[in-house]
Amino acid sequence: MTTITLPPEIEIPLAEAACEQGITPEQLALQTLRTSFAPKANGAPPEKPAETLYDFLKGYVGTLSGSGESFSENCGERFTDYLVEKKKAGRL
Repeated sequence: MTTITLPPEIEIPLAEAACEQGITPEQLALQTLRTSFAPKANGAPPEKPAETLYDFLKGYVGTLSGSGESFSENCGERFTDYLVEKKKAGRL
């Protein structure tokens, strides 16, 4: 394994390009190096970059059913009311 230290003039654009593609800078660097230096066996197509978590889950986002109760609404007020009740009951 080789460790390469990148100067800022390469590291910053690499990170930006990786972010745009939804992959890590390491994945983009490896993909680019493989394209330039890894021999292709029998004219095989270039290796597909690794999937991101988004790619893996994109068909499932928003498909879960909840309880119907809005737990995220007025949560600060509900938490305060809960603490007041605990204080009154002597458990705080």
